Amino acid sequence: MTTKSAKRTKRKSDKPERMDIRTIARMANVSIATVSRTINRVPTVNAKLAKRVWEVIDELDYYPNTQARALVSGRSRLFGLIVSEITNPFFPELIQGFEDIAVEHGFEILVSSTNNDPERMAHCVRRMIERKVEGVAMMTFGIEEPLLEQLARRKVPLVFIDVAPERPGISLLKVDYHRGIRQGVQHLAALGHKDIAFITGPPKLHSAHSRELAFSKSLKECGITENPRWIIEGDHTLEGGTAAMEKLLATKTMPTAVMCSNDMTAIGVLHKVYQAGLRVPDDLSVIGYDDIHIAEMTIPPLTTIQMSRYELARAAFTALRAHVEEGGASAKREYNIPTTLIVRESTGFPRGSTVHLNKRRS
Repeated sequence: MTTKSAKRTKRKSDKPERMDIRTIARMANVSIATVSRTINRVPTVNAKLAKRVWEVIDELDYYPNTQARALVSGRSRLFGLIVSEITNPFFPELIQGFEDIAVEHGFEILVSSTNNDPERMAHCVRRMIERKVEGVAMMTFGIEEPLLEQLARRKVPLVFIDVAPERPGISLLKVDYHRGIRQGVQHLAALGHKDIAFITGPPKLHSAHSRELAFSKSLKECGITENPRWIIEGDHTLEGGTAAMEKLLATKTMPTAVMCSNDMTAIGVLHKVYQAGLRVPDDLSVIGYDDIHIAEMTIPPLTTIQMSRYELARAAFTALRAHVEEGGASAKREYNIPTTLIVRESTGFPRGSTVHLNKRRS
């Protein structure tokens, strides 16, 4: 055993019953203030001293009391993340990205899910305040004004998607819904589709409404007439996609393609089409929205509009950090989130077209 290993073993076996920053300071031969600044990741700490502190912390398996540290420093280094529903794969992927970025910069996250319920939203906000988060990313829709006031009174920086009140300390993530959906409609038009349906999301969701408007606008840009009977209300769930596809199957004239307000809806459509004995894309082309990871694994793999969870997470974290560490004076208010079409195998030529028939014969 090396001298260093023996020293490490001895330290671990001799560690005191009560470990605190005084112990760390004594063993690292630095001041208590240096230990405190190192643990709080203050960038001005001498690199050699910080290295000694972290080595002792590692040797002692010491875990700082983050709540006590927050009381002393006034910094919790904790960001809140409120999402709509944890069961939609889009949100766990968003949470993972947000946490990865936060940990990389020495922050922790507190996650809450509202399930689109106002009472749950109130509970989420209360948790954030009780844990003294330094900022909250509202990856959901429809926060009530009194709840917003609770956070505003405490000067907690906030990040919203799509719509945000004009207040200090609030940033906005603006998703370019139109760009990706226009690419999707253009892709279908280039294949020869003119009979295109759209399955919406819940009417109360601003994002779902924006996607539906983008679809209508994109049809006009491509010179395609919108058929109101082919605009079917969905709810962003698998079951909603299945139910919406049942309605389309019951229409006298079926569309040759369907765009969906999210991927979960599109996967429900794929399932119903399979149950009906039809094939995608031979009988119906399908496009989703979000590009969740499972979209690559469906049969066939799903063509979809990608809205990067990582870009959303990165922009949300960047906005909160700017407010916290720069005082918000020069913090950017708006962050643009691009969308783009990802072409896979669920789209093809319209059934009955010359190209489609020739392709099937070959």
